[in-house]
Amino acid sequence: MSTHAASVSTPLVAPASPASSANKALVIGAAGLALTAIGVVVSSDAHGVAMSYLVGVTYWTAITIGMLMLTLIHHIVDASWSVVIRRQWEHWLAAFKWLFVLFLPLLVFAWLKPGFVWPWMDLNHELHGHGTVGTDVLYQKKAGFLNLNMFTGMTLAFFGIWVWVSARLRKASFAQDADGDVKWTFMNRKTAAFGLPLGALTLTFAAIYWVKSLEYHWFSTMYGVWFFANCVRGALSISVLIMLWLWARGDYKGVLNTNHLYSAGQLVFAFTVFWAYVTFSQYFLIWNANVPEETFWYNLRELNHDGTTNQWKWVGMLILFGHFFVPFLYLLSYKHKVVHAKVRPIVIWILGIILVDMCYNILPVLKDEHGDSLPFLSVNLVWVLTSVAGVGGVCVWAYLRSFPSTKLIPIRDPRIGESLTHHE
Repeated sequence: MSTHAASVSTPLVAPASPASSANKALVIGAAGLALTAIGVVVSSDAHGVAMSYLVGVTYWTAITIGMLMLTLIHHIVDASWSVVIRRQWEHWLAAFKWLFVLFLPLLVFAWLKPGFVWPWMDLNHELHGHGTVGTDVLYQKKAGFLNLNMFTGMTLAFFGIWVWVSARLRKASFAQDADGDVKWTFMNRKTAAFGLPLGALTLTFAAIYWVKSLEYHWFSTMYGVWFFANCVRGALSISVLIMLWLWARGDYKGVLNTNHLYSAGQLVFAFTVFWAYVTFSQYFLIWNANVPEETFWYNLRELNHDGTTNQWKWVGMLILFGHFFVPFLYLLSYKHKVVHAKVRPIVIWILGIILVDMCYNILPVLKDEHGDSLPFLSVNLVWVLTSVAGVGGVCVWAYLRSFPSTKLIPIRDPRIGESLTHHE
């Protein structure tokens, strides 16, 4: 193992990430956040801007959760192929504390202006044809779970757990580069043993609190799994882009081989099928049961009050074909998993469709005077883009800031030799 590692010509100490790249990411992030903040002030629909910001924060938090889950899964199964890629996941985990800071404005609004983002927080909020939230029987039954104190405490707990588990993983991995002690490997396995159930529970409750509760009348037992599928698919897609970037920079030459890309592509393909299974199961069960308390969620995303088709129906069709059929058929090809020029566009496509999926789950809560969901192609889409650019710029900056702090790959991991010589 050590002989092979020593023969690799690529420097194992990561060259400092270009300061210009990190600065550009931070500038883009600051500009996007500033534009979104201006939108809250100048827009005639400040609620719509806030909802768009929720899309941006949730989107990037989901990807970072995916990075955390991939790292935990790597350790719990003692994987070898992903050792050289794991370090990039660990660098990305540095974004969690900044995502918490970026989520704070939503919590501030929740306390200062209840109902501004999550309608159920305002007990006087008018429900179309159902009175107010405070008089709604369904809300009263769920009030022990859906209340501002619980929401705040749970959100703080989510980020606290994610930051803490990430810090443990990073500390042990980075320390092993220095002393090579196998105790750090065992520490990360222990972290993974309790981190995986914690991660599963927190991402599920986060999806329910932040997104699903926007329309709290709706029932779905598949929602946490749907969110998990998007988390991991997004994280894998970003991972592939990072791998290609490091190869183009020269860092990964002699380290990354075709089989690493193929394995990552296989996982992207697998989670494409998994997402389709979960999403179809949710839709089919609700359609088959035909219970109004469940079907209304899809009705809002297909029809207006007068029976005409709204834009969200076509967004749903885009998600159906773009989230499943396009990547599924494309990734059947071996070349499309390993040829850089072919795998890059499909992972970018997947990242875009995941964003559309987030919009589909969040933005239809914005309604007009008739109770119809506002169209997808509206000014709110502009605020979605500024929010995604703003939060994403900060996440990329956090990654680049962590990048030069340690070795390019975990050179003293017990499985590093197997990873460097990974084959299908």
